[in-house]
Amino acid sequence: MTRVAVLGAGITGVTTAYALAKRGVNVTLIERHRYAAMETSYANGGQLSASHAEVWNHKATLWNALKWMARRDAPLLLNPTPGWHKLSWFAEFLAAMPDYERNTIATARMAIAAREHLFAWAQAENIAFDHRRAGILHVYRDQRGFERAAGVSRLLAKGGLQRRAVSLLEMRAIEPALTGDFYGGYYTDSDSTGDIHKFTSGLADACVRLGVACRFGAQVTALAREHGKVRVTMGEDSVLFDAVVICAGTASRAMAAMLGDHVNVYPVKGYSITVQLDDAASRAAAPQVSLLDDATKLVSSRLGEDRLRVAGTAEFNGVNYDIRADRIRPLLQWVEQCFPGINTRKVIPWAGLRPMLPAMLPKVGPGKAPGVYYNTGHGHLGWTLAAATAEMVAEVVLSSSATSR
Repeated sequence: MTRVAVLGAGITGVTTAYALAKRGVNVTLIERHRYAAMETSYANGGQLSASHAEVWNHKATLWNALKWMARRDAPLLLNPTPGWHKLSWFAEFLAAMPDYERNTIATARMAIAAREHLFAWAQAENIAFDHRRAGILHVYRDQRGFERAAGVSRLLAKGGLQRRAVSLLEMRAIEPALTGDFYGGYYTDSDSTGDIHKFTSGLADACVRLGVACRFGAQVTALAREHGKVRVTMGEDSVLFDAVVICAGTASRAMAAMLGDHVNVYPVKGYSITVQLDDAASRAAAPQVSLLDDATKLVSSRLGEDRLRVAGTAEFNGVNYDIRADRIRPLLQWVEQCFPGINTRKVIPWAGLRPMLPAMLPKVGPGKAPGVYYNTGHGHLGWTLAAATAEMVAEVVLSSSATSR
């Protein structure tokens, strides 16, 4: 039986291990933390959002980045200190701008495909993850943003996603709790939300039941091709596998380099707050429908009855896990302005590093060397895309191993 090591136990690693195990592959899941889903898959915005499939390689993104450079609380913050990794990433980002439409359509298709697998897995494994199928409402504060969204909707439709324009009156009917001055919105009733940490942890337990060997607390220190196999070194321990699948988030770039591949993942930091809705008034004042506010680039998701997750911002500042007060403050202010009836005495801040590739599409499939595969670089859509890309890479691994026999 083919022995495959999956490196990384975030959402992409655990879904990959599960997809492989379901196909009868002998899988070892290796993770440096003590548990699954302890980094970027811990406290994200919660949205399973095909409606958010637009890639960032657009002149609007560049304009916003320049406009916001002087603001420490900006939705997109770029540390101007130069570095080769950052410069090479942005050069590739610019080079991918002609593919903006094609990549947006491709991302939408993957997001739609992912739903079927994720929902089926959750049902089959009885995973409770605060799943809420109430759709996602994109809100716009001015006519310009709303009209630009119409163009994005046409692209998403080419990828198979339908989202409809809604008036201010319709917005209020969809989410009565929302307050503020808005122009209009777009609503995607097929999108949903859920707790990524609960789902990933539950699927990791399912992997164990399927026979996956989970090696938590194991730091990968070296990777090397050897006699047609791949040697994975974890400190003083070293094991040969028939194949490896690198699902290591922001660590994927360094691991790929060990195996002769260029996978230019950059760590783009995002922040979230989890507001505890401990009193009846707060629960009544909190939104039921997931939101994306285009002006602030913030998303919100209701997780169960007693939590509201608000997340967003993009910070290009290298490998840095610091939780900055000036980056958390806009999230808290957004809650206070849009949902003033929520008590914000108990708020848990968090920051995570999104593994983002310049073209905004994940790398899914083989590397240069036989036995080396990737499922990484999902950026802000790891939760949304992971179930589809796990199925894709599992099929490639299985077909390659069958061919090599």
